[in-house]
Amino acid sequence: MRVVVFKYLTPKGFRGLTLYPFVLISNAKDRSDKVFLNHEKIHIRQQLELLVLPFYVWYILEFLFRWIQFKDRKKAYYAISFEREAYANEENLEYLKARNFWKFLHYLWFNIL
Repeated sequence: MRVVVFKYLTPKGFRGLTLYPFVLISNAKDRSDKVFLNHEKIHIRQQLELLVLPFYVWYILEFLFRWIQFKDRKKAYYAISFEREAYANEENLEYLKARNFWKFLHYLWFNIL
């Protein structure tokens, strides 16, 4: 994982964006935030498991589905299975050592109906 400070590529309202193998951050102080970096490391692992490109396709499709479901972009973002896994485990700095393959699937069926 390579952390790059580049605030102009980070979407407004977000601290970072993970584009394998880079984590683009808008504020240099986030380089030392272990919880934030762990969240982004979880996304790196997810991207590797799905061979990178399919991750982005899945992410966008799930976001669109959730946006239709909730009619709210912010709720849609937080309901994405990849984000749910990352937020649920970002404080556990040992999470990736014991994480099961494709664990994000465990978070997929949240509020689907």
